[in-house]
Amino acid sequence: MPDIVPCLWFDTQAEEAANFYVSVFPRSKVTNVDYYGEAGPRPAGTVITASFELDGKPFLALNGGPEFTFDEAVSMQVFCADHSEVDHYWDALTADGGKESQCGWLKDRFGFSWQIVPTRLMELLKDPDPGRAQRAMAAMLTMRKIVIADLEAAADGS
Repeated sequence: MPDIVPCLWFDTQAEEAANFYVSVFPRSKVTNVDYYGEAGPRPAGTVITASFELDGKPFLALNGGPEFTFDEAVSMQVFCADHSEVDHYWDALTADGGKESQCGWLKDRFGFSWQIVPTRLMELLKDPDPGRAQRAMAAMLTMRKIVIADLEAAADGS
């Protein structure tokens, strides 16, 4: 299979976004920054792309201009082992202008959508007892940031 690399289109913030994302996720780094040359279409020396890895997975940030912006049709899911991970990613990605949404979704300060999902949610939604699963789902639908303890209490009927 060929390499598949998500490309995130920014107006002018590609390098800033790459540096931000690698600061949030462990085992991450900026791997390359390329610049526009004399042929343009932006001034020579302006960043055109920033290549980066999040936990070893490659991404590309492109300064393509203001013509396209992010929407919720594309997002990244971050599966979290415990509530401290949920808090870490939620707080980091909503900082400095990010916006909370519903059901574990948020937009970071660049307008890109993320889903911060505790793995415990997925376990509860697959519970062999359909009542527990439905109560967990109903609770999740009322949340912004997903709170594991509240999901478990709802699943248990308390």
